[in-house]
Amino acid sequence: MEAETTFSHIAPPIFDGDNYQAWAIKMMVHLEALDLWEAVEEDYDVLPLPENPTIVQLKTHKERKTKKSKAKACLFSAVSSTIFTRIMNLQTAKAIWDYLRSEYQGNERTKNMKVLNLIREFEMLKMKETETIKDYSNKLLGIVNKVRLLGKDFSDERIVQKILVTLPEKYESKISSLEESKDLSSISLAELVNALQAQEQRRMMRKEESVEGAFQAKAQNSGGGKDKKDSKKKYSKKTEYNDKKDVVTYPPCPYCKKTNHP
Repeated sequence: MEAETTFSHIAPPIFDGDNYQAWAIKMMVHLEALDLWEAVEEDYDVLPLPENPTIVQLKTHKERKTKKSKAKACLFSAVSSTIFTRIMNLQTAKAIWDYLRSEYQGNERTKNMKVLNLIREFEMLKMKETETIKDYSNKLLGIVNKVRLLGKDFSDERIVQKILVTLPEKYESKISSLEESKDLSSISLAELVNALQAQEQRRMMRKEESVEGAFQAKAQNSGGGKDKKDSKKKYSKKTEYNDKKDVVTYPPCPYCKKTNHP
C-alpha cells in the first residue's frame, strides 16, 4: 500500500506533440502501475446501484467509478496545455486515448514514411574524426529506437555492420584484430562497442602521457637555461671583483694628480 501511494506521487510523462510512440508506452506503463489502464482500455460502464446494495457492491461501484475519473485526470495532467485544449471536452479516458493515438500516431502510410526517413538518416550517418564511439553509437541507437517504436524491426546486427563500415581509419587495426579473434558476423553490439571504447581509452592515455612528457622536457630545458644564465652572471661578477682586487693604488702624482702610476 505504501509503495502504491509513493508511486502515485510520481508525475506522469508529459506529451507535447512529439515522439508519441515513446510517450504512449511510458504512459501505458504508468497507468498500469496505478491500476488505471483497464479504465482506459475497456471503457467499462459503471452500472447504477441496485436497491439496498451490499457493502461489497457499494465498494465495487465506488472503485470502478473512481478509476475512470482518475484515469481521465491522469491523462489530462500528462499533456501540454496546447494539447489539453483539444481534449478537454472529451468525456472518458478511452476517448482521450483514442483521440491522441489517431491524431499523433498517424495511419499506416504516415508511419511508413517516417520509417523511411529514419532509415535514410541512419544510412547517411558517418562517424566524425572528433566523435567518440559512445556518442556515435548513441546517435545510431537513437534513430533505431525511433524506428522500433513505429513497429518496425531493426536488428542489432545491422547496427554492428553500420559501425564497422563507417568507422574512421584510426580504428582499422582494431577491426583487423577483431576479425582474427572473433566472428564479426555474430559479434554483439555491446561487445563491439566495448572493444572499440577500450582501444579509444588506451589511445587517449598514450596521448596524455606524450603531452605530459613534452611538458616535462620543456620544463627541464627551461630550467637548465636559467641555471646557465645565473652561472654566467655569477662568473661575470666574480671576474669584475677580481679585476678590482688586482688594481694597485699609488699616492697622487704631484704633476697629474692620478693614482695609477708611481
